[in-house]
Amino acid sequence: MSNDQTHTPAVPAVIDRFEGAVAVLLVGADQQVVDVPRDQLPRDAQPGQWLRVVWDGDAIRQITLDHDATAAAQQRIATKLARLRRGDHLREP
Repeated sequence: MSNDQTHTPAVPAVIDRFEGAVAVLLVGADQQVVDVPRDQLPRDAQPGQWLRVVWDGDAIRQITLDHDATAAAQQRIATKLARLRRGDHLREP
């Protein structure tokens, strides 16, 4: 490995679902659909979890779980569900 390699930033992705041996990811801000062999993911990866993906051209160099982004997404969902259960969406603004 040479010292002149440029640093490739990690891109956020969420695991949408598994289809057999394939993981369907929604990658980046535009949520581009990317199919990845499931065995390239961390062993404990589950649908709904957020990842950090580092690309090497069109190939994936590294995938790691993003626990902070997953926790933040779960909190956003819990907050929205609580508002719906309270009926906030039915009240006049």
